[in-house]
Amino acid sequence: MASVLVASNRGPVSYVLGEDGELDARRGGGGLVSGLSAISSQDSLWVCAALGAGDREAVRRGIGEPGVRMLDIAPEVYADAYNGIANSVLWFLHHHLYDIPREPVFDAEFRRRWESYRTYNRAFAEALAAEADEGASVLVQDYHLALVPGMLRELRPDLRIGHFTHTPWVSSEYLRMVPDDIVEELLWGMLGADELGFHTWGWASFFIGCCSQRDDSTGRAEGLWPSGDPWRGVTWHRYGVGKGRTRVRAYPLGVDGDELRALAYRPEVDERLARLREEVGDRKTVVRVDRTELSKNILRGLLAYRELLTAHPEWRDRVVHLASAYPSRQDLASYREYTASVVELAGEINAEFGTAGWQPVIVSVEDDFTRSLAAYRLADVALVNPVRDGMNLVAKEIPVVSEAGCALVLSTGAGAYQELREHALTVNPFDVSGTAEALHTALSMPASERADRTKRLAAAATALPPQRWFLAQLEALRD
Repeated sequence: MASVLVASNRGPVSYVLGEDGELDARRGGGGLVSGLSAISSQDSLWVCAALGAGDREAVRRGIGEPGVRMLDIAPEVYADAYNGIANSVLWFLHHHLYDIPREPVFDAEFRRRWESYRTYNRAFAEALAAEADEGASVLVQDYHLALVPGMLRELRPDLRIGHFTHTPWVSSEYLRMVPDDIVEELLWGMLGADELGFHTWGWASFFIGCCSQRDDSTGRAEGLWPSGDPWRGVTWHRYGVGKGRTRVRAYPLGVDGDELRALAYRPEVDERLARLREEVGDRKTVVRVDRTELSKNILRGLLAYRELLTAHPEWRDRVVHLASAYPSRQDLASYREYTASVVELAGEINAEFGTAGWQPVIVSVEDDFTRSLAAYRLADVALVNPVRDGMNLVAKEIPVVSEAGCALVLSTGAGAYQELREHALTVNPFDVSGTAEALHTALSMPASERADRTKRLAAAATALPPQRWFLAQLEALRD
């Protein structure tokens, strides 16, 4: 039994089944893994899904890491819940990504997949209920598990339940596309929590707005939105899931500067940096690092770079765009097509402007963190222009490790915008010409100004590193 429990789709470890039948355990990283390290493993448990054949085989053999419980959910149920609902419905809703004339379609197939999403969430709720000490604190992660708080509240009303959403939250107007009963269930699930956390007050306010549109069934809000204080919030008096209160607050996740710098200055990163310097030469660099997700706006970023070279020909042969585009969700056709479009557009720019000694865009579509860290160090300009994003930690990471200092071109759609906008060059994510001009300003910025901006960006980026971010939520639950 555990006094602190974390639930997430992906856990801190995964298993690969070798040809010899042996299982190889691989540790994961990220803010949540770093945050959980702040508490004793003897008192904590991480509940996650078995994601692949190796994970499922580990569960069947009874192999596991201390403090981790994997759930072997039926593959067809998991596929419907994860790809059919979480990634194809909830992700598209929260990021406002639907092609409205064609999507969404809420038909019988959607209803079948939603039942799988319920089953998947129920498996987590039941596992948490079985493993938690009396009065334990449970921190549920992200849109994959939006129903868990409500389900867990019914099973174990003694628990203190928190939920953190790592994406934006959908606007009430956009949510109206969804059938009423599904909206009620989604909000019911979320409001089962004592504490709801979001990266920004903007995303938190969208959640409150969705509840307020349905206050005859979910509850009422009390309090005023804070003006930047992350330790205050709005309390929602809920009618469903048992009478009680849900407090909504913002916890803007930052980066651990010391840990990131240590990773960025390992020998293998030094080697990769040397190779990148050979490719770039003495030119300036525009760096971006993203997964090839539709919300990241990579295509408009490339169009802005092309317009920069057209409108300001003085930059030809004087700048290189280093773009890392990690393949994401390649089992979905729309993501495969998007990744192919990124590669195609980069090739067009190189064909239009490139010379025998200069490749304007160097794009990598491999999941290569070592290369990304090397590019961070080399960055003169960081381009982060999502249409709509929960936080986008890249905007915080690059200024922390950039060697010569970097100017940040940041869109208003990034969650990091609220914290970093004073020290960045901000752009409308849809305005290609405006982004091109911001790139020109950033590349032209005096070194002293760039260094000063970088220092202030790094200070803001490290204000709430993962361990403090996690502990702040845990302390709030226990308050």
